Amino acid sequence: MSTPEAKIAVIGGSGLYEMEGLTDVQEVSLETPFGQPSDAITTGNFEGVPVAFLPRHGKGHRLTPSELPTKANIYALKTLGVERIISVSAVGSLQAEINPLDMVIPDQLIDRTRLRENTFFGDGIVAHISFGNPFCSDVSKLLSDAAKQVGAKVHDGGTYVVMEGPAFSTKAESQMYRSWGASIIGMTALPEAKLAREAEICYATLACATDYDVWHETEAHVTVEMIIRNLLKNVAKSKEALRVLIPKLTGLERTCECEHALENAIITATELIPRETRERLQPIIGRYIS
Repeated sequence: MSTPEAKIAVIGGSGLYEMEGLTDVQEVSLETPFGQPSDAITTGNFEGVPVAFLPRHGKGHRLTPSELPTKANIYALKTLGVERIISVSAVGSLQAEINPLDMVIPDQLIDRTRLRENTFFGDGIVAHISFGNPFCSDVSKLLSDAAKQVGAKVHDGGTYVVMEGPAFSTKAESQMYRSWGASIIGMTALPEAKLAREAEICYATLACATDYDVWHETEAHVTVEMIIRNLLKNVAKSKEALRVLIPKLTGLERTCECEHALENAIITATELIPRETRERLQPIIGRYIS
C-alpha cells in the first residue's frame, strides 16, 4: 500500500488522542532519521479533505513534554506532504480575563525550555530562520473564525510561555510570567513551532485554557484532574472548530512567510554540506539544495 499524502495535519494534545469523522482511515508508521514519531500517524478523509492526525503524547499519553520526539513528528508530517499544522493544546491562563474553558489563538512565544533539541540543522549545515512571528497569521485567523463560529469564547493573540515541565510552575514563576505580560502557559508549543517553520510548514495553535496556573489567589491551583476535566469539555468544541476550519484550508493558496522560511536562511556553502546531512534533510532542504 502506498504512503498516503495530506496537506493538513492536526496534532492533538492532552485529551485529544483520536480524530473522529475520518473515512478511508489508514495508520502510517514511519521511521525517520530522528527516530519514530510519538505514535502511528492516522490519515484519512475529513469532510472530504485528506488529513493526517498525530497524538502528540502517544495514545494513552505515554510521553512527557520533554520526551516528545518533535523532530521525528515534524519530519514525518513533512514527508507526508503536510503544509499546514493545527495544534490543539491544553494551557494555563496567566490573565484574569482568560477563563478556564476559553480558547486562545496565540501569536507570540517565550521559550523557557531547557532540555529539547530545537533545530533540524547542524552536522555541517547552518540555517537561521526568521521567527519573529512564530505562528502562521493566515491559519491563526481562520482558526479563530472557526472557533467563534461554533460558539467558543476566543481570545485573539497573546503570548504563550513554554515551560519545560513536567511539574507545574511555582507561584513565583507564575507571577513573573504575568509581569512579562504573558497570556498563557503550556509545555508543548516549542520546539514544535520552530521546527515547523524550519520545515516551511504553517503552524497555528488552538490553546484550550483549563486553569489559572498557580497565581490566582481565590481559584484552586492547577492539577492534572482539573486539566483533564476542563479539557474534555473543550475537546468537543475543538473538534467542531476543526470541522469548520479544515474545508476552508482546502485549496487555499499559501501567501504567508512560512512557505519560504528557508529561502535565504541557509548560509552554508552547498559544496561543504556533508552528503549524509544533505540526504537526511532532503525533504526539508531539497528545494534549495539539490
